[in-house]
Amino acid sequence: MGEFSDAYSTDISCPPAVCFATLVDFERYPAWSSPISVCRVIERHPDGLAKLVEFELNMLVKTIRYVLDYTYDPPNGAEWTMAEGDLTGIAGSYRFEETRTGCRATCMQTIELGFWVPAFVKRTFEQKALEDSVEEFRRAVEALG
Repeated sequence: MGEFSDAYSTDISCPPAVCFATLVDFERYPAWSSPISVCRVIERHPDGLAKLVEFELNMLVKTIRYVLDYTYDPPNGAEWTMAEGDLTGIAGSYRFEETRTGCRATCMQTIELGFWVPAFVKRTFEQKALEDSVEEFRRAVEALG
């Protein structure tokens, strides 16, 4: 089974509360995240934060669909696990730690593809995808902040 687990951090020139607000604004994801073509909240927690969120990613050769189940620690971050979808499994988190100039955002994610991909191809692609995702998030936060 193809499994990938990694973390990536970047400094963002906004406080954790702005990072958190951007993270939970799922409807805006297609505007700033290049692979995401659809992002739709399916269910909400009693406090109004999204619980189940459906994503569709355009991976050029195939569109991948999955639903993530979110829990939160406002404004410090969130965790997610896959509820259903085209992959075998996804689990991850975003953590926001306050710094003198804003915050440090760290995304950790484990993806179980459910199909075999050569290790050297998969590792290079997935590291780049995670880094690009976090950097796109940073740009979105700083544009709003």
